[in-house]
Amino acid sequence: MRIPRFYEPQAITAGHDLCLSDSVVQHVCRALRMRPGDSLVLFNGDGCEYTAKLTEVAKRSATVHITQATQPQRLSPLKITIGQAISRGERMDYAVQKATELGMQAMAPLFTDRCEVRLNNERQDKRRQHWQQVAISACEQSLRCDLPEIDEPQSLHSWLDNVEADLKLVLHHHTEQPLGDFDKPNSIALLIGPEGGLSETEVALALSKGFKPVAFGPRVFRTETAPVAALSVLQYLWGDLR
Repeated sequence: MRIPRFYEPQAITAGHDLCLSDSVVQHVCRALRMRPGDSLVLFNGDGCEYTAKLTEVAKRSATVHITQATQPQRLSPLKITIGQAISRGERMDYAVQKATELGMQAMAPLFTDRCEVRLNNERQDKRRQHWQQVAISACEQSLRCDLPEIDEPQSLHSWLDNVEADLKLVLHHHTEQPLGDFDKPNSIALLIGPEGGLSETEVALALSKGFKPVAFGPRVFRTETAPVAALSVLQYLWGDLR
């Protein structure tokens, strides 16, 4: 039986006891009904994985003893940052979840000309927190020990002005330039448009900022499918997907 694995947003030290955070307690005590002596695995984003045993379990609290710390080699050597046009509901959740499973380092949700989602400042913060939790859950499932960063929603112009990478790519199906034309990078910035695609003005702006147009085959992907297909190919070519 697989040992339950949780994100614990606290400093963790092998050989010490730890009072679990409320979010973990909810899973341990209420959902899984775990008992003292049961084993679990914790990670906090520092790149390590911590095995632990429950020592005390109450209705609203639980304590574990950290028995061991290891540092699995699961971090992709290819640093991929995604600029993802914001899509509605489950589409954006899917993009965040699958991109996390495939090893992205960071994602910036973007407002573009054809983006149908409008968020005020309060809703922007709530949505960012929600997407970060989607990424955390994907890390728990995929055995990642680091956390991808979900940036604050921002304009496409702002992201283009600030993003840095060895290779900058914009998905654009009106191109036939193969990925094999590019030298192997250590970092990639990948721009993905909304359901209606980026406008010609936005593509031109991206190109003026050093982005290269690239297409992953002859078919046009949905906006939530694009990061899955693109990251799979990029990780296979230059990352750790075999």
